[in-house]
Amino acid sequence: MEDWVKVLGAWPSPYCYRVLWALNLKSLKYEYLEEDLANKTDLLLQYNPVYKKVPVLVHGGKPISESLVILEYIEETWPQNPLLPQDPYDRAMARFWAKFGDDKSPVFMAIFITVGEEQEKAAKEAKEQLKILEEQALGEKKFFCGNRIGLTDIALGWIAGWLDVIEEAAGLNLLEAESFPRLHAWIQRFKEVPGIKEQLPDRHEMLIYYKQKREMFIAS
Repeated sequence: MEDWVKVLGAWPSPYCYRVLWALNLKSLKYEYLEEDLANKTDLLLQYNPVYKKVPVLVHGGKPISESLVILEYIEETWPQNPLLPQDPYDRAMARFWAKFGDDKSPVFMAIFITVGEEQEKAAKEAKEQLKILEEQALGEKKFFCGNRIGLTDIALGWIAGWLDVIEEAAGLNLLEAESFPRLHAWIQRFKEVPGIKEQLPDRHEMLIYYKQKREMFIAS
């Protein structure tokens, strides 16, 4: 069939969940194929020979990789339930903040793989980035894209589903409710959106996973 859709992903990658959330919000049917990144399948290597990583969206036999690129492809291919605003400036800002989140992700990775003074420095920088997102990207809006969930919210969904797990695994408390009330309110709204709330990873399983990963990083 011309329009069959497959997603190659790996739990618990937030980049893979972006793709699943977008497809859910578009009310699209798809087949999900779980990859073991320690033993990558021939299918993954065939569909993403350049980066050899997930997620990969396959539509009508044609593969697309890199999660933000996939989100744009989904938006252009299936215009129903739009993920981007109509206004060109608002669309540009949605893309800007989505890219900002990706560009700053190493800051949050740093708190997870460091200890002592190095971790304290990373935590300070992470809080500065969260403050920028709260004050300049989200502001007084319900969602980053306005009154309804959109591409930027999906791109920043790791804050809602992953950050508190990473904080606990790393022994930190970054996203305090009194310091970031608007981000906390956004997290609650995000988690209640149909298509998102049914497709969130199990927190307990994630905590076990990330604690093990942190022990490996610290020991190496």
